Amino acid sequence: MKKQKGFTLIELLIVVAIIGIIAAIAIPSLLRARVSANESATIGDIRTVISAQAAYQSANAGWYDSELTCLATAGPSCIPNYPTNAPTFLDSNIAALQAKSGYNRSFEGGPPPTPTTDLASGSQVSSYAYVATPVNQGQTGVRGFVGDSSGVLCFVPDPTAWPPTSTGALDFTTGGANGCNVLQ
Repeated sequence: MKKQKGFTLIELLIVVAIIGIIAAIAIPSLLRARVSANESATIGDIRTVISAQAAYQSANAGWYDSELTCLATAGPSCIPNYPTNAPTFLDSNIAALQAKSGYNRSFEGGPPPTPTTDLASGSQVSSYAYVATPVNQGQTGVRGFVGDSSGVLCFVPDPTAWPPTSTGALDFTTGGANGCNVLQ
């Protein structure tokens, strides 16, 4: 009689059980790593917006712009006497305010300057807040993030309960679980 080669059903079940145990251990770690990567990328984007707005403010008579497209295209239509071939301030992907790295993006501009006669774009503001909230809370991100014209970057443990903004900038008087916790 010829001996058959192969695996028995018990051996195959043991291998499948071992793979299942390894997957049960590894998948939560991978999800946490993805959330951490999404949050890090979002923090980096907010810092980029803060830096871009600071550079824009320096070139634009001390005013920020509520239209991020002006930071991505610049030129004389946004800043008086700004050369068309001069460098831009912000990447167009960030200025588009589309979901990125598992976070929805939004932008709040503060009050316009007065008088506005010497301003080219008409969208200059004295303050702003750039807000990022998870697309799927708990899956793509856990915390919400915001950066404002003061240069502060902070997070909110519950992004559905944002601290109130006053004139487009953050209000740090609310603190606590629903307040804005400054990132160091």
